[in-house]
Amino acid sequence: MADYEIRPPRGDEFAALGEVTVEAYQLGGLLVEDVGYEDELRDVSRRAEHTELLAAVDVSGQLLGSVAMVHPGTKYAEISRPGELEFRMLAVATAAQGRGIGEALTRAVLGRASELGAGRVVLCSLDRMRTAHRLYERIGFHRLPERDWQPFPDTTLIAYGYDL
Repeated sequence: MADYEIRPPRGDEFAALGEVTVEAYQLGGLLVEDVGYEDELRDVSRRAEHTELLAAVDVSGQLLGSVAMVHPGTKYAEISRPGELEFRMLAVATAAQGRGIGEALTRAVLGRASELGAGRVVLCSLDRMRTAHRLYERIGFHRLPERDWQPFPDTTLIAYGYDL
C-alpha cells in the first residue's frame, strides 16, 4: 500500500509544488536556457487557473510530485485534439524518485481522462527524457511521431498517446 495519496493540491501548497517542479527539471537537466520556462514551472497558481492539477502527498503532508491535465484548445494545450486529454509538467521531487510516484500520477491522469470520456491521453516530452519515456511505454503509451515538434531550434519534443 502506498504511503502517499494523489489528490488536487490546495492553494497553500502551490508555491511548494512550484519549487518541487523546478527542482525536478533542474536536476534532470531539462531546463532550456533563457526561455523563461523555469518561471512557468514555478507558477502553479497560474497553471491552476487553466488546468486540472494533481499532487502526490505523503502521510506527513510532504509534497512529492504533481502533474497538470490540459484540455484541447486551452492555454496550456500543445498537442491535444478534440476528444483527448493532455498532460504536462509531470514532476517528482528528487528525494521521492523511485517510489512509483510518476507512475501513480500518470495512471491518475488516465483515470481522470476515462471519467471525462476522453478517447486518448497525449503528452509531449523532451527527446532526452529517457527515464520518462520508459515509464510511458511500460504503462502502454505509444509514440505519435507525426505530432513531434520543436518549440525552439535545439529543442525537440516527442509525442506519446494512450488510447482509452
